[in-house]
Amino acid sequence: MKDTIPMTEMTKEDVTAMILSAKKQAGLTWEEIAEKIDMSPVWTHSAAMGMNAFPPEKAELMVATMGLPQEAASVLAECPTKIWEQTVPTDPCIYRFYEIVGVYGPTLKAIIQEKFGDGIMSAIDFDMSVTRVEHPKGDRVKVEMSGKFLGYNSW
Repeated sequence: MKDTIPMTEMTKEDVTAMILSAKKQAGLTWEEIAEKIDMSPVWTHSAAMGMNAFPPEKAELMVATMGLPQEAASVLAECPTKIWEQTVPTDPCIYRFYEIVGVYGPTLKAIIQEKFGDGIMSAIDFDMSVTRVEHPKGDRVKVEMSGKFLGYNSW
């Protein structure tokens, strides 16, 4: 898929559209794409959607894996601007995560502070995985997040 958008005009949105098109045409899953570039599927999808910057060597692998124009590698490696289009999403799956934070956010904060002190969990020094867990009442979605604890400084 060799689209001819000049490098000076190619945006993260353009590259995301090319990735999604190539993924669909190739019939690949995010797990398969991530395996080919030796990254996690969660991170790979997020970066492909423009929310993280690919390290240059991973950008080159993504370009090769997805058959993108070479100019896309530099766009994939650019620092992102993270902007959400709406305050509360209407997609039911994404909305549920907002609901979880709304209901359990204060609880998570309280427990983190009891166990670690005054601070937060990093979303920068962070990893996440999504797995399917069989269960007699219906399969479960297991989301595991691990972020470095960042204590607030006093000065």
